[in-house]
Amino acid sequence: MSMAYGFSEYGGPETQQFFDVPVPSPGPGQLLVAVHAAGVNPADWKVRAGTRKDTVPVTLPAVLGREVAGVVADVGPRVTGFAVGDAVFGATATGFGGYTEYTLVNTAAAAHKPDAVSFADAATLPVAAGTAYDALTTLDLAPGSRLLVVGAGGGVGVAALQLAAARDVTVIGVASEGKREVVESLGATWVASGDGLAERVPGPVDAVFDLVGGAALAEAARVVTDPAAIISVGDPLAARDLGGSGVERRRTSAVFAEVAALVADGTLDPRVAHRYPFAHAGDALATVESGHTSGKVVIEFG
Repeated sequence: MSMAYGFSEYGGPETQQFFDVPVPSPGPGQLLVAVHAAGVNPADWKVRAGTRKDTVPVTLPAVLGREVAGVVADVGPRVTGFAVGDAVFGATATGFGGYTEYTLVNTAAAAHKPDAVSFADAATLPVAAGTAYDALTTLDLAPGSRLLVVGAGGGVGVAALQLAAARDVTVIGVASEGKREVVESLGATWVASGDGLAERVPGPVDAVFDLVGGAALAEAARVVTDPAAIISVGDPLAARDLGGSGVERRRTSAVFAEVAALVADGTLDPRVAHRYPFAHAGDALATVESGHTSGKVVIEFG
């Protein structure tokens, strides 16, 4: 059996608990991964709360989490390029979570972990850094362009600031006062979040990457020169109404390997801010659910 942490019914943190699950057997094209680290994301508590029922169906009790790094413990039929003992990271297979000792990962959504990248850093890449990478790839901004990142202090935002800077894009980051230091340390111009955002942004921008939605997205849309250059994770439907789009995710081995290479060469720092042992998985999720943390939160095993 494998110890797991998840939720027994939709609701608040009171539904979370540890429970045993069978160690899964990898199917065709799958890896059984002994988890060393699992990334923690806002989507995790939103799934538990039931706000993602239409897009993320679960079987209760459900294991939380969608991204892991660890060592291959077994391989399924027709697996090539991976072997038992390989250090890997990736997105968990449909129906399997990340807050557990063993989980399944499809080889199509897995990559080898470079030696220069820690398990904790690698575990943060499929969701947050991967989302930022895909958004910037879609925007394809030329050097010297101006990008407004709304919600710049979280895991996706921190990655976006660095990846944009690596493309020689000028970045303006919208975040709370408590996250100002992080935003400015990554070379971006900080703008306070809250009412009247559009008036505080210094001049028009060429693109908007929104991680918040709501009024903040509507305000950001007022300062972009081309509405088609609005991409939102916070509210993709509202972005489409404004003329923009959501983020088209490419959870592939090739993309994950490219992102990991950026970590290995120092271009991208996932900025893991909090590490929790597996026994305190609930505290890890509570830290993310509070909305006040900067950077990434990771659960470590072993």
